[in-house]
Amino acid sequence: MSWQQYVDSNLVGTGQVTKAAILGHNGSLWASSPGFNVQPNEAAELVEGFKDSEKIRATGIHLEGAKYLTLRADERSIYAKKGADGLAIVKTTQAIIVAYYKEGIQPGSCVKVVEGLADYLISVGY
Repeated sequence: MSWQQYVDSNLVGTGQVTKAAILGHNGSLWASSPGFNVQPNEAAELVEGFKDSEKIRATGIHLEGAKYLTLRADERSIYAKKGADGLAIVKTTQAIIVAYYKEGIQPGSCVKVVEGLADYLISVGY
């Protein structure tokens, strides 16, 4: 399966993720939803956030030009919110899954989808 198929089917296709992207650990874009524009500096901020979670807890996360309040940040997962919209970002062995959900989607449902895909990718070496 291609990385784009994971975004389209396993993330957005579930109805629990509005837009998504998969990045490499170096911040390179592997696949994304149409119109989901993760800028290089934002990708670098996410990569750094997994290395230094204290910083993104203090400053928040920036994605598509918007600032999100960091709710949780550890070596595997980063969750953030802006109003009723939010982000679930999970690091696997080789990738970083970035999922955005809009108002109307339960945060826990989005997290379950993203964490489930991350578990699968880790189990197959990605």
